[in-house]
Amino acid sequence: HRPKRGCPFLPRCRFALERCATEAPPLEEKAQGQWAACWAELGGPPTTATPAPAAAAEAQDGEPLLSVRGLRVHFPVRRWPWRPPMVVRAVDGIDLELAPGRTLGVVGESGCGKTTAGRAVLRLIRPTAGAVVFQGQDLVPLPEEQVRSLRPRMQMVFQDPYGSLDPRMRVRDAVAEPLVVHGVARGAEARRRVEELLEMVGLPADAGDRYPHQLSGGQRQRVSIARALALRPALIVADEPTSALDVSVRAQILNLMRRLQDQLGLAYLFISHDLSVIRHMSNWVAVMYLGRVVELAGRDTLYRDPQHPYTRALLSAVPVPDPVVERSRRRSPIRGDVPDPARPPAGCRFHTRCPLAFDRCRTEEPPLRRLQDGHWAACFLASGAADGDAA
Repeated sequence: HRPKRGCPFLPRCRFALERCATEAPPLEEKAQGQWAACWAELGGPPTTATPAPAAAAEAQDGEPLLSVRGLRVHFPVRRWPWRPPMVVRAVDGIDLELAPGRTLGVVGESGCGKTTAGRAVLRLIRPTAGAVVFQGQDLVPLPEEQVRSLRPRMQMVFQDPYGSLDPRMRVRDAVAEPLVVHGVARGAEARRRVEELLEMVGLPADAGDRYPHQLSGGQRQRVSIARALALRPALIVADEPTSALDVSVRAQILNLMRRLQDQLGLAYLFISHDLSVIRHMSNWVAVMYLGRVVELAGRDTLYRDPQHPYTRALLSAVPVPDPVVERSRRRSPIRGDVPDPARPPAGCRFHTRCPLAFDRCRTEEPPLRRLQDGHWAACFLASGAADGDAA
């Protein structure tokens, strides 16, 4: 094998310069006592994530690609055969919008309803009530046949890449399956398209001959992404797509998804419990708690000035890679457990765990109110909320 030219980290570096492809940088002193082999002058303190290239309070001009209004998903559960079934309010009235080519991050603890909301948006779960308007058409009342015809434009990348692929199918057949099922391509045309897709997601051509168990976790997730892209969708719901991967592979997959978004104009509904990942990927962020959206804002606004106590507690748990800053930070741990979604507490659903709760919180549910600069929060103590100005 001939030795590779240039910087060996080039294929995974988002700060790459032209000379990185031809010249290997020497190890040289960048600051007192600090050496690095890099042509780029990065500078600045380390951060937990690199923000996406978007303004915090940007307006989503024009018609949204996806508009969710009053979405509810309730599940009847019979816990005892002699008692009537209870209703689990997995998603209990949320409003969201997503513009073409942008990313809306949905974050919250396990059991907050974010995965159920993502599946309901794609009609993989039938909503109990509300509207899901995709490219101007409400999916909720449509019969399954009409929803199936819209599937090519909206796809999903699942959390477990191994579980989402048929272990009996070779990679090329798994990626080609959507093309064949929807009558888009067959035979030589399908094979050509599969080769393009595998190259697009950074897999070698011979990966098509393998089975899922012969691939690493990162490679399997690349196959899942290629399969989702086969029909050229406008929207991808990504449900914890990197949570099953180790840290280095996670970064590769996230950067791949960002690159594909830039190339193809994809819109992502990106679901995660990891606020660092959400910050890296999102333009707007919705924070969910017990089936409701409790805060919604542009990414930079939310991370700089969180207005809901739940959001503040989540952010305080994110580690900072600076020992001095980390030791001086004030923590706001969330006490107690998430209440039973079949029996949500009266008033504000977070009041049973909120250190700032007062009498009104226990009896009256705060609406999602508009604050300044495109910022919404469902909290009576949120600064700048105007009475009667609900979203």
